[in-house]
Amino acid sequence: MIHVLAFYLFAAVAILSAVFVIVSRNPVHSVLWLILAFFNAAGLMVLAGAEFIAMLLVIVYVGAVAVLFLFVVMMLDIDFAELRAGFVRNFPLGLAIAAVLLAELVFGIGAYQAGSIDLAPAAAAQAAPLEVSNIAAIGQLLYGSYLFLFESAGIILLVAMIGAIVLTHRERKDTRPQDISRQNRRRPEDAVVKMRPPVGEGMKL
Repeated sequence: MIHVLAFYLFAAVAILSAVFVIVSRNPVHSVLWLILAFFNAAGLMVLAGAEFIAMLLVIVYVGAVAVLFLFVVMMLDIDFAELRAGFVRNFPLGLAIAAVLLAELVFGIGAYQAGSIDLAPAAAAQAAPLEVSNIAAIGQLLYGSYLFLFESAGIILLVAMIGAIVLTHRERKDTRPQDISRQNRRRPEDAVVKMRPPVGEGMKL
């Protein structure tokens, strides 16, 4: 019974948060609704017995969305004073979302302790039962049968990262190099020069 309640709770909140991602006019709010959708999708994966996919959703996707949130804040002209002004107005909604998340956490823990959902009983009866968990089975597969492919993919990603750093870290020839020792030797009184131009003659640059 708790599996069914947890499934409908996670699914309903995931659908509603996905709708609010599209409906929200503020990009920051859209990103926050998207994070909520990812968390509920991870809860559905836990109910299905795919703990590894749930962990990937939380670590990879939510982490990437946090980086996307930083880019949105840096690139867009967002008035945070206006956002803070609406804190009291949106406080009941925040409490309601916190209560829903707390209920999902309680249902998720209870459903995980009760066991995973049997999505396909006929296919599950034909398959051989695993003696290890989902994450342990994927780890044995990656670091066993596909070890060389996994390591090759890691080396390719490392080379791509080094190439991107080398291509972006190019010194410009049209600028004067920075002399740190000269900057440290400069006296404070030499940093600012007071000019007293005569009236009507302007400034000499």
